[in-house]
Amino acid sequence: MFIVMSARATEAEVNAVRSAILAEGLQPHVNPGTERVVIALVGEIGPRRQALRSRFEGMAGVEEVKSISRPFKLTSREFHPEDTVIHVGDVSIGDGSLTVMAGPCSVESREVALETAQAVAEAGARIFRGGAFKPRTSPYSFQGLGVEALRYLAEARELTGLPVITEVMEPAQVEVVNRYADILQVGTRNMQNYSLLTAVGRVEKPVMLKRGFGATIEEWLMSAEYIVSSGNPNVILCERGIRTFETYLRNTMDLAAVPLLHHLTHLPVIVDPSHATGKRWLVKPLALAGVAIGADGVMVEVHPRPDEALSDGEQSLTFDGFRELMAALGPVHENARPLHGDPVLSGAALGVESGGRH
Repeated sequence: MFIVMSARATEAEVNAVRSAILAEGLQPHVNPGTERVVIALVGEIGPRRQALRSRFEGMAGVEEVKSISRPFKLTSREFHPEDTVIHVGDVSIGDGSLTVMAGPCSVESREVALETAQAVAEAGARIFRGGAFKPRTSPYSFQGLGVEALRYLAEARELTGLPVITEVMEPAQVEVVNRYADILQVGTRNMQNYSLLTAVGRVEKPVMLKRGFGATIEEWLMSAEYIVSSGNPNVILCERGIRTFETYLRNTMDLAAVPLLHHLTHLPVIVDPSHATGKRWLVKPLALAGVAIGADGVMVEVHPRPDEALSDGEQSLTFDGFRELMAALGPVHENARPLHGDPVLSGAALGVESGGRH
């Protein structure tokens, strides 16, 4: 449940409610909205629900006590109606602008990292991506350079000014990755690694949570809930394709997930057409499709010589291919600006019926 404070509630009244929540063995999570403060109660309520509702309804400054209908609480628009905007340096994600993250699947060498970072920065990318620790299906495949790669990412940031994002695979890696990266990525295989989700929830830097390749939307949002409830509200959701019966593609990109998530949650949503398709020539059309339906950003893999890449070369764009993609994304994004945010509320504001007629 969550407590909606009156627009005239004082700071002392808000603090009194927070103290009362703590006294009940629950955790208060405060959302200072544009008009009023909303406080979520997180923890096991059980049979105390009605008693708690009566207690808080009687406190000074409380306007109403409401139940959250969805199992994900803090990530729900019911609790947090406004879009969350995540700031990384001078980059904003979720404010209606388009954020492109680009770079090699894995940081193979200093030369590849710096060459690629400079090329994608010049083409308009806002964030540099590169894998330092690489979870691979085969134990014999290239697994990344580890901390050495993190140093190259930091050097690329110094060279280009681009913030960097890289994957963290286990709780023991969080400290070192947090030291070098600007955004920590949780990959598809770790979406339900709850100890890792809790660990990244304790850092201050943003976390990008990729959808598990067999996960439902609700399971994905419940994983995001682990991060937010652990103290880190800065979560980016990344649709990177799910496993279906189709065999021609690496995965199947769930385009409907983008507007659906914008309705269900306040968190920003980006798409990763590289992993969704596994084919270089499909990256551009799927990236354009993601932007056309309101994605807040795109993540793509770029390599100076994809045929020589140690991982995912078949889905990596060349520098020329990336420049062509960037040129095509701009006009699509301009036309898609009205699709950012909750499509149901946006439709209501425009007088559009959500149900439709048959």
